[in-house]
Amino acid sequence: MNREATDLAGVRHVHYETLGSTNAEALAHARAGERGPLWITAATQTAGRGRRGNSWTSEPGNLFATLLLVEPSSMAAAPQISFVAALATHDAITTCAPTLGSVTRLKWPNDLLIAGKKAAGLLLEGDSGPPAAVAVGIGINCASHPELTEYPATDLRAEGTPVDVMALLDVLAVAMTRRLTQWNAGAGFASIRGDWLARASGIGDQIRVRLPEREVHGRFQSVDAAGRLLLAHIDGSVQTITAGEVFPFNAGASR
Repeated sequence: MNREATDLAGVRHVHYETLGSTNAEALAHARAGERGPLWITAATQTAGRGRRGNSWTSEPGNLFATLLLVEPSSMAAAPQISFVAALATHDAITTCAPTLGSVTRLKWPNDLLIAGKKAAGLLLEGDSGPPAAVAVGIGINCASHPELTEYPATDLRAEGTPVDVMALLDVLAVAMTRRLTQWNAGAGFASIRGDWLARASGIGDQIRVRLPEREVHGRFQSVDAAGRLLLAHIDGSVQTITAGEVFPFNAGASR
C-alpha cells in the first residue's frame, strides 16, 4: 500500500506503510524509467540495510527515507553526495531539536552522532544505468534505537527531544534541496567539505579504522579534497583512507 504526496520541498514523494528497503525501491523506480528527483519513505522496512551489508534496524516510529537522484553529477563526484546528505540530516535534526545542536556531530564517512552515540546513518547506492541513478538512503532514530550494538546508539526521544517523523521529513527535504544546490553537482564540494569539517566528530583524536582486511589506528587529521579520511601515524606518515568504519581508539582494540 502506498500513497503519493507532492509537498516535500516541491519533490514528488511516495510513502509506503511497509517496504523491504527504500533504497531498493528507489532504484527499482529508476530502472523502470523514473527520472526523479523522488522521495521514497516507509513507516517500516523489512530488509533495511546499512554500509558493508550490515542490517539496519527498522522499527516503526523512526524515519526511513531515500531520495532518488538521476545523473546528479559526474560518476567521480557522486560519492560526495554522502557529505551533502550528512549535512542535510544534521540541519534537519538541529532545526527540529535545537537543544541538541551542541552535541550533534558528523562521523566519517556517513553517520550522525548525538552525544557520541549513533542516531542516524546514510547509505548511498547506485545503478550505472544508463542513465546513472543514486539512491540516497537516510535512517534517523526518532523513537527507538537498537541495543547492544558495536557502536553505541541512541534516538531523539531517548535524548529528551521527541520529534514527529513527518515534520522531520519535511525539514529534511528542504535541507537536502538547499545542500544539493550548495554542492552544485560537485562544483561546490569545497564549501560542503568545510561545513562538514565544522561539524565533524573526532578531528584531532586518536581513532581506529576498520578496513576490509585489517584495522589501523592513528590521529584523525582531516578529510582531503575528495572526502577521504587522512589518518596521521606516529611516524609522521599520513594514510589516505577511501572507505572504512571508524571507532574511538582504545589500547585494547585489535589491529
